[in-house]
Amino acid sequence: MFNINAINCHLIAFLIGFILDLIIGDPYWLPHPVRFIGKTISFYEKLLIGKKDLPKPLTPKQKRLRGVIMVMLVTATTEFFVILILYFAEILSIAVHPAVSIAVEAIITFQLLATKCLKVESMKVYRELKKGNLYGARKAVSMIVGRDTENLTDVEVTKAAVETVAENTSDGIIAPMLFLAIGGPVFGFFYKCINTMDSMIGYKNERYLDFGRFAAKTDDVLNFIPARLSAWLMIFSCLFLGKKYSASGARRIYCRDRYKHESPNSAHTESVCAGALGVQLAGPAVYEGKIENKDFLGDKLREIEYEDIKRANALSYGTAITCIILCSILIALCSYGPYLIKAGN
Repeated sequence: MFNINAINCHLIAFLIGFILDLIIGDPYWLPHPVRFIGKTISFYEKLLIGKKDLPKPLTPKQKRLRGVIMVMLVTATTEFFVILILYFAEILSIAVHPAVSIAVEAIITFQLLATKCLKVESMKVYRELKKGNLYGARKAVSMIVGRDTENLTDVEVTKAAVETVAENTSDGIIAPMLFLAIGGPVFGFFYKCINTMDSMIGYKNERYLDFGRFAAKTDDVLNFIPARLSAWLMIFSCLFLGKKYSASGARRIYCRDRYKHESPNSAHTESVCAGALGVQLAGPAVYEGKIENKDFLGDKLREIEYEDIKRANALSYGTAITCIILCSILIALCSYGPYLIKAGN
């Protein structure tokens, strides 16, 4: 039977979780579930392919197979604990008060979103650039990007920070929000497992090229719709953010440059951000001492400046708020829609 109360509780927890994320973010003193996922990944990685190398080298096929097993083990372990937590929360809700399960789901929701965290970390770069401290800015940006940062200019540091905000708006905010809206903490943690594995073992080097392939491809599949939806929500948000943002420019650059990246998903929100701000993003970058010649995104209508970090964050927040409204409407329709249809008949 259709359970209207369960869906209403889910909507309440979903909204509270988002608000908590905006207010609290990711306090360092609070144990974060992603750390648990990261430790789980490291444990199974050592078990499957060794800390460095196994005594007998594995063939590419063996590595790919173990990579599939890795994804299954990490997601199964994580989901086991999530379901266990939700189960006990439900028992306490029945025995103590219904608000217990709402509180647990709200806490999980805010921990899986990264809206404020993304702003806090990128604004550290902004403040160092504003003070003229290039060394401090390089150090701050090194905490949120994967490229080499020790030789970046102030313009390159700014660009790296803006790109990170734009890209992580999709896989750090919108994607987990969508999975949480659809399936609550169970779906949310499933996405976070895959996304964390991609960030840890999805590299194209000798150790991870085959072992991390399945995790990387799964992440591409899971982010396919969220990346595109994020881009259009970001374009829509430009309409409400003032003269510094161009919705038409965002749409034009998005349609032109969204596939100018090796990843099928990464350039979507980056190209929108470039078009919205009228700057050029991406281009060549150094990773582990090697230059990667990436295509540029956007037109260089003006030189990028450190104020664009603040503008990118405003665009990220606008996109997140637009998405939470959309998701809440859809959850509410799932709750009341069948009754409205029944009443209409």
